[in-house]
Amino acid sequence: MLKKNAKIEKLKQVPLFSECSSAELARIASVADEISFRAGRTLMKEGAPGREFVVVLEGTVEVRKRGRKVPIKGGDDFFGEMALLTDAPRNATVTTTSEVQALVVTDRAFRRLLDDSPQIHRKILAALAARIDDTAGAARHRSWLPLGTCTRER
Repeated sequence: MLKKNAKIEKLKQVPLFSECSSAELARIASVADEISFRAGRTLMKEGAPGREFVVVLEGTVEVRKRGRKVPIKGGDDFFGEMALLTDAPRNATVTTTSEVQALVVTDRAFRRLLDDSPQIHRKILAALAARIDDTAGAARHRSWLPLGTCTRER
C-alpha cells in the first residue's frame, strides 16, 4: 500500500493536475483507490465508455489504437484522464502485460471532488485549456503550407 505522499508525487506527474498544489493533490489522492491487476487484464477498451482514470504505479501495459500497438513515451504511465471530464469513448485499448499496481479514480468520485473543490476545478480547466492550445498550435504548425501549394488530390 502506497503512503499518501507517494500517491501525491505520482499524481503530480499527470499534466491534468499540473496546476494543483500539494494540498489539492492530497485531496485528489484521497479519492484514488490502489488496485492490483493480473497480467493480461484489459483496463480500457477502445470505443467503450470511459469511467475511470488509471495511474500505473508498478508493472507494464500495452496500448493499442485500431489494433496497432502504440509506443508509450517514458513517464506516460497514466491513462483515461479525459474520462474524468468528458463522456467521450476510449480512444485506445490498454492491457496489462505484467502484474500491475495502480491508482484508480472513478469519474463519479472525481466529479464529486470537483463539486466540493472549485479551486481544483479551475486549475484542472486551466491545465486542460493549455493542453488544447498546445495541441491546436501543433496542428496549425503541421497544416501550414506555402502559398500556391495544393493539397487536393485529383
